[in-house]
Amino acid sequence: MQMQVINTSQVQLLEAQTQATANTINAVKAGNANKEALREAAQDFEAVFISQMIKPMFETLPTDTMFGGGQAETIYRGLMVEEYGKAVAKGGGIGIADSVYRELLKLQEQ
Repeated sequence: MQMQVINTSQVQLLEAQTQATANTINAVKAGNANKEALREAAQDFEAVFISQMIKPMFETLPTDTMFGGGQAETIYRGLMVEEYGKAVAKGGGIGIADSVYRELLKLQEQ
């Protein structure tokens, strides 16, 4: 049985992203969000989703025993996967951001 190590920086990052999304949704419900902020929130959501989807691929990569392994590599890989998710989402993503953006606009119109 393989045990997955979750470091506190990854948890804090995920909590911050979740809080930012919740703040945007609350602003949408209050009618205070502009379209640029909605687009950014939708893109951030897609980046987190993509990061979570590709994370298992990087967990299966072997590490170089001379320079790799340990807690530092775990942190670095987590940050690298997050940046890959951001890059994919910024480059057009997989279409989730557009759907989320439309739904946020609908919420604001209600």
